[in-house]
Amino acid sequence: MAAPPGRFSHRLLRTLHTALQKETRLNPAHFHPARRRSLPSPLATRPPRFFTTTSPKPFASIDNTFDPRLPDRESDTVDVCIVGGGPAGLSAAIRLKQLASAAGNEDFRVVLLEKASEIGAHILSGAVIEPSALDELLPAWRDEYEHATPATSDRMRFLTRTRAIPIPAPPQMKNHGNFIVSLNQLTKWLGDKAEELGVEVYPGFAAAEVLYDSDGSVKGVATNDLGIARSGKKKPSFERGMEFHARATFFAEGCHGSLTKEVIRKFDLRSESEPQTYGLGIKEVWEIPAENHRPGQITHSLGYPLPADTYGGGWMYHFGQNLVSIGLVVGLDYPNPFLSPYQEFQKMKHHPLYSSSLKNGTCISYGARALNEGGFQSIPKVAFPGGALVGDTAGFLNVPKIKGTHTAMRSAMLAAEAAFSALSNGAAGPVFLFKYEDALRSSSIWAELRAVRNFRPSFHSPLKLYGGILYSGLEAFLLRGKAPWTLSHGATDAARTQEADRRTKIEYPKPDGVLSFDILTSVSRTGTNHEEDQPVHLRVEDWEAHATEHWPRFKGLENRFCPAGVYEYVEDQSKDVGVRFQINAQK
Repeated sequence: MAAPPGRFSHRLLRTLHTALQKETRLNPAHFHPARRRSLPSPLATRPPRFFTTTSPKPFASIDNTFDPRLPDRESDTVDVCIVGGGPAGLSAAIRLKQLASAAGNEDFRVVLLEKASEIGAHILSGAVIEPSALDELLPAWRDEYEHATPATSDRMRFLTRTRAIPIPAPPQMKNHGNFIVSLNQLTKWLGDKAEELGVEVYPGFAAAEVLYDSDGSVKGVATNDLGIARSGKKKPSFERGMEFHARATFFAEGCHGSLTKEVIRKFDLRSESEPQTYGLGIKEVWEIPAENHRPGQITHSLGYPLPADTYGGGWMYHFGQNLVSIGLVVGLDYPNPFLSPYQEFQKMKHHPLYSSSLKNGTCISYGARALNEGGFQSIPKVAFPGGALVGDTAGFLNVPKIKGTHTAMRSAMLAAEAAFSALSNGAAGPVFLFKYEDALRSSSIWAELRAVRNFRPSFHSPLKLYGGILYSGLEAFLLRGKAPWTLSHGATDAARTQEADRRTKIEYPKPDGVLSFDILTSVSRTGTNHEEDQPVHLRVEDWEAHATEHWPRFKGLENRFCPAGVYEYVEDQSKDVGVRFQINAQK
C-alpha cells in the first residue's frame, strides 16, 4: 500500500514497518472456518509466555535516556488524516474517496493510521450489527461479504442462580433484519474496500501525538517512535516517527482514546455534556459441536451472576460454522470494589442457559474492551478547529440496543461529507466542520440515542436492577422515548465506587479449566505478543503514593477490574501499607 511516488520516503516506511514487526507480534484470531482449519493451533505454536514486572521507577536516569524530541521527523501533507482503523475510521475514509471520485478529484489524499499490525487485529469478533449504515455506504455488501449470519431468533432471559426466566425484550432489542458477524473479519473487508478506492492505509503505525498549528488548530498527528528500549534508550533499530499534516484530522480511536482525551480537554468539548460513563465488555469465541449450534440465535440475559446494584448483562450469539460469541458487559459504576468483572463472566458460563451450548466446545479466543455507556447525555461537541471526533470515540453506543457499529459508521460518513464539502470550497486555513455538528443533530443517530437516553441512568434508582427494569419497560412500551424529562447519570463511575470497609468481600470459585479459566490462560488466547525490551505504555506518576492512597481505601480494586491481570498489588513488608503496586508486562 505504498503512497504515490514522491509523497514521502518509501525507505522510511519500509524501515518503520520492519522495526514495528520486531517490536510487536500480533496473531489475530482467524474465524473463517476454512482459514482456521488450515492454520495450526495458536496455543500449540505460540512460544512459552513469561511475565515480568516493571520497576517502580518507570524511566531511565537522566544520563542514559534518549530524548526522542531531538531528531527531526519526516513529514507528509495530505487532505484528511484518520486516526483509527475500526469501522468508523474506515467508513470515513471510504466515503471521502467515494465523494472525491464522484467529483473527479483523484488526487484527493486520505491517509488512515491504525496501531494494530493489521486492520482488524484489535477488533473483537462476534457482534450483532444493524446493516443500515453498511447499506448506505456499500450497497452491494450483502452480495460481496460472505460471512454474515442473518439473525433468526431472539431470547431475553432474567437469570437466577439456576433458572432462566423469559421476559419481554424491549423493541430496541429486536434483531429481525440484523446480522451476526465476526467484526474482526468485517473490518478487514472494509480495509480492503478502502484500499481499492485509493485510501492510503497504514497498519502498524500508532498516532502518538497531536500536532497544532500556530493558531491553535489541529494540523495533524505524529506516529510513535520505534526502537526504544524499556529503559528509555534508543536501540539500533530506532526510527523516528512521521508527521502527517492535514487540513482535517479525524479521531476514530474508539472508547477513551488517548489523543481524543487530549483534544477534548484542549477545546473543552464536554462543556455542554455530562461526563462519559463506561462499561467493560469481556468476550470469548467458542467452537461448539454442531448439535449445540443454532445459527442466527441471539440470547441476552440480566440478573445472575451480577448483584442487583451492578448494571450489566450477558449475551450469546450463534454465528458462522459452529461458532458462538459469549460475553458479559459490566457497568464500571459498580459500587463493590471486591467485584471482579472477569470472575463474574467465568461464573456466568456455568449457568445452564450458557453451559448447555458450550458443552464439549472449545474456547478459541478471548478479549475485552471498554464501552462508552453515557449515551445521549454524554455526547461531546464533535467538531473543533482542524478536525472532528467520529464513531465510538465520541460515544454513540445505543446501550439498550447493545449496538454501536451502525451509529459509529454513520457518524463517520456525516463527518466525511462535511469535510469534503469544506475542503472543496477553496478557502485557505483550518477547517471547522459546522456542517458535521448540524448534520449529526438532524440525523437518525441523534433521534435514536435521544429516544433511549433514560434507560441507563434509571438503574441508579433505590430499586437498583429491578427499578431499572421496570422503568425501562415503561420507556420502551409506553413513553417510547417521548418523556418530557431527561435523567442524569448523577456522578462519574469512579465516584460511585465505595470503600472496601463498607462492602463484603467476594470469594470466587476456582476455574474448572473446561468452561471457566484462570486469567493467564485467557490472556494467552488474545493473540498478543511483545518484545521483552519493549517500553511499557502504562505510566504511574508516583507508585508509592498511589499504593498509599488507594490500597487502604479499596484493598486492591485494580487487581480485580483489569481483565488481563496487568495491575497488581504484591505483599511487601518494607512498605508502610504492606503492599507494593506494580504493572505486569509481558516478555
